Amino acid sequence: MEGSLLEPTLYTIKGIAVLDNDGNRILTKYYDKNIFPSSKEQRAFEQNLFNKTHRANAEIIMLDGLTCVYRSNVDLFFYIMGSSQENELILMNILNCLYDSVSQILRKNVEKRAVLESLDIVMLAMDEICDGGIIIDADSNSVVSRVALRTDDIPIGEQTVAQVFQSAKEQLKWSLLK
Repeated sequence: MEGSLLEPTLYTIKGIAVLDNDGNRILTKYYDKNIFPSSKEQRAFEQNLFNKTHRANAEIIMLDGLTCVYRSNVDLFFYIMGSSQENELILMNILNCLYDSVSQILRKNVEKRAVLESLDIVMLAMDEICDGGIIIDADSNSVVSRVALRTDDIPIGEQTVAQVFQSAKEQLKWSLLK
């Protein structure tokens, strides 16, 4: 194996995980069924990963043959896993894209409660970044623009007062222009 080149592949991401500050799973996606064939192995790996990283002051770890980059904020840990030969800068770029996208979606309120309340949009952002282990997008602004909810689609009962006034103002403006 030494001295030989590996076959190039688009499948760079082996998994994405968001864990809380106790190591419990909030959101995970694994793209390589050969590495973690069952949920039991996934959870054991997540627990081991959390135990090694929750007190560490680093951004990268090699664990069980995987390169893992991670970032923590308040009560969440974000992880991107790739193969041991994967470029760490690419993995870190995807991690930053995921974190920045979630931060923009949640209006800089990146904490467990906010992520759980907007889990559908966070999952959609995760799918926009990586599909089946292939990186689709690494720009957080384009990810957020594709997953952004339009205020027209939000039921009036779930809109804020400012959103209701803005919507009413736009409807009044359009009715006067007709």
